[in-house]
Amino acid sequence: MENNNHLMKPTVLVVDDEERSARILKINFQENYNILIANNGKQALSILEHEPVNLILTDLRMPEMTGNELLQKIREMNLRIPVILMTAYGTIENAVESMKMGAFDYILKPLNLENLSITIKRALNYSSLLNENKRLKEQLKQYEGFRQIITINPDMKKLLELTKQVAATRVPVLIEGESGTGKELFARAIHYLSPRAGKSFVSINCGAIPAELIESELFGHEKGAFTGASAQKKGKFELAHQGTLFLDEIGELPKSMQVKLLRAIEEQQFTRVGGTQVIHTDIRFVAATNKDLNKEVEENRFRKDLYYRLKVVNIRILPLRERKEDIPLLTRHFLEKHQKDIGKNILDIDGKVLEMFMEYPWPGNVRELENIVMHTMLFSPGKTLIPDALPSEFVSHLQDVTKTGENNVPTTKEELQTEKKQRYKEIDKKLEYGFLDHVLHKTKGNITHAAELTGYDRRQLQNMIRKYHINTENYKK
Repeated sequence: MENNNHLMKPTVLVVDDEERSARILKINFQENYNILIANNGKQALSILEHEPVNLILTDLRMPEMTGNELLQKIREMNLRIPVILMTAYGTIENAVESMKMGAFDYILKPLNLENLSITIKRALNYSSLLNENKRLKEQLKQYEGFRQIITINPDMKKLLELTKQVAATRVPVLIEGESGTGKELFARAIHYLSPRAGKSFVSINCGAIPAELIESELFGHEKGAFTGASAQKKGKFELAHQGTLFLDEIGELPKSMQVKLLRAIEEQQFTRVGGTQVIHTDIRFVAATNKDLNKEVEENRFRKDLYYRLKVVNIRILPLRERKEDIPLLTRHFLEKHQKDIGKNILDIDGKVLEMFMEYPWPGNVRELENIVMHTMLFSPGKTLIPDALPSEFVSHLQDVTKTGENNVPTTKEELQTEKKQRYKEIDKKLEYGFLDHVLHKTKGNITHAAELTGYDRRQLQNMIRKYHINTENYKK
């Protein structure tokens, strides 16, 4: 049976121009650590570009690049890897200088292996605490992102509840939706609301990688496996161990790779390209697509067995044109989100802008709305989002849509009634939100004052405000 402990071992990179010294370190520490060896600084930097490393143990005095110069390069790469320096008595001053540059510690030659072992453990514990803190901050940030999925649409609210429920399990999830609907945001929510939240969320876009490289990206490769494979590389499967692997645009995965992916998912094991060692993994799989995978299966472009393996739970995100009641909320959310980036304190929205947004079909969905709001903020001269600042392409497209709609007259009683209901519903939402937005701006979010001005009682206004998820604090600025 294959030993899978190497996946759990920290990786230590030993950098020393004396091969004998490096070999002794490997022999003594390989039981507890994955030991990589570089004979000089340049080789070390090459390894760091391709391989995750938990700790670096480097000699201080080396030809071409000193330990301090290597340390400087590592810091320039923004790598948070603890560095321990090995130095002789005569270079202690240089070692102290290294500590000021961010080295974790230094040890004296000839090496005391017992002391070195203690120092390595201390450095790895410190690094682990830093990484855990970083993970927790990222987890909080992503959870906040999930809370910012802005919607009052009943079907979308059901999806949010489903996402919370499925997050607690480890079953595969297939997320379907058009481009720009927020598929990755839902995938991240599944991960960060799950018991795996403290582990890695690893993403791969199956449509953005050339077919000849996709296997290496997923499973990694050994040194020399193919032209250009100058070092061993871990793939997404290995990096996602105990975490979540997000297979974005799974419908673009070449047919030749689908059977290999299916086998790896079913067996929870794989082999690197060019390697023979079987590596076992524990991964939660979430896939996403903007294609109709059922149709892809029928037309023999996607494997039926892989489709059903991934689609244990299915989440279909609505396009923005099917949840238009969310447009006013999303618009205000993006106004608040991008004020600092754009450097403008815009909180008011011209009623005509909202009217145009409600009529537009949004082929690019929420992502397109965010981009158009940012563009309009940038070119609005005052503190109000105005129609004249809208992108010309948007206005032109809207005019084309309006003309087409005018020619699209209902031809039966049922069609007429359906169209009237839909239009009345949209007009009601538009008027109601515009009314609340106006009066809350006028009263700076004071509900009691707003009730006096409008003739509503306070409770009725509060119910309307809750209906549109309006935060009255935003009007007090």
